[in-house]
Amino acid sequence: MKDRRFGRLGWEVSEVGYGMWGMSGWTGSSEQEAFDALQRSVELGCTFFDTAWAYGEGHSESMLGRLVRANPSRRLFTATKIPPRNRCWPSRREHHLDDCYPPEYMEEYVHRSLRNSGLSRFDLVQFHTWEDSWMEDDRWVRKMDDLRSQGLLQGVGISINRWEPWNALRAVRSGLIDAVQVIYNLFDQAPEDELFPACREHGVAVIARVPFDEGSLTGTLTKETTWPQGDWRNTYFVKDNLAQSVDRAEALKTLLPSGMSLPELAIRFILSHPDVSTVIPGMRQVRHVEENVESGNHGPLSAEMIRALRAHRWDRTPTRWSQ
Repeated sequence: MKDRRFGRLGWEVSEVGYGMWGMSGWTGSSEQEAFDALQRSVELGCTFFDTAWAYGEGHSESMLGRLVRANPSRRLFTATKIPPRNRCWPSRREHHLDDCYPPEYMEEYVHRSLRNSGLSRFDLVQFHTWEDSWMEDDRWVRKMDDLRSQGLLQGVGISINRWEPWNALRAVRSGLIDAVQVIYNLFDQAPEDELFPACREHGVAVIARVPFDEGSLTGTLTKETTWPQGDWRNTYFVKDNLAQSVDRAEALKTLLPSGMSLPELAIRFILSHPDVSTVIPGMRQVRHVEENVESGNHGPLSAEMIRALRAHRWDRTPTRWSQ
C-alpha cells in the first residue's frame, strides 16, 4: 500500500483508506464479517479509518476502537464526525451554527464519540455537515481549539454536502481547517475546479468519499435493482437516478481496457489526482478490501485515459433525495 501526505498535518496515510458508513444503514453484512474486513485492511497496509457518531449512533466508532486495540503495534489514523444537532443531512442555507453545532454540543459529542470508541483522542474530528456561512461565527473555532488543547483531537475537518464543493472554499482559505471530505469520483469531478487548487495552496488534506457513487460505479446495478426495506440506498436510487446512473456506468464500461474492472477504473481515477490524500471506499467484505487495495497498487491511469474520462463528468445539483 502506498502512502500519501495528509496535508499540513504531515501524516503519511494509506492512499486507500476505509470508509466505515457501511457498518450501519446498509444491509448485507454481519458485524464479524465487517470486522474481518477491517482487520484484513490493516494487514494490507490501510492506516486511515473514517467513521462518525451517526453510523449506528456510535456503533461504528466502537468497532474502530476495537480495531485500534487489536493492532497496538500499528499506527492507525482515526477520524470521526460530530452529527448536526438538528439531525438534518445535508445542512441548508438557512441553518445557523446554533441549529447544528453550538459549542457546548460539539464538546458533548466529542466526548460521546471517545466513550464509544474507548480511545483517548481522535486524530481528526470533522463536522458532518457544513455551511461556509458559519465562517462568520468563530465560536466553533474557539471550541475546537479548546478541545485540541485538551488533547482530545489533533486535526479539524469538514465533510462537504453532496454536490457542493464550492461550499467550503472560505473554510479552506481561512487556514482554520486541516482536511475536507468531499464526494469525488468518475461522475463527480467538480472538486477539481476550485476546491482542489485551494486545498493545495493552503495545505488542506483531501479525503475523497463515495468513490463508487453509492454503488453505481461498481457496475453491478441494473434498472431493476432493489434493496431491503430500511436500506439507505432506497432513498438515494430513486427511479430516475437509478436509471441514469446505470446508463452512465454502462457507457463507462466501453472504455475499460482488457482485464480492468469498473471499480478498479473508479479507484485509479481518483488516485490519479495528486491533490487527493486518501480515498475511503466502504468495504464490508474481505474480498472488497483486497480488490480495492489491489486497484490502488496498480497506480495512476494514463493521461490518455484521464482525457477520455472527462467526457463522463456528470454535474448535478442537490435534490430532496440526494442527502
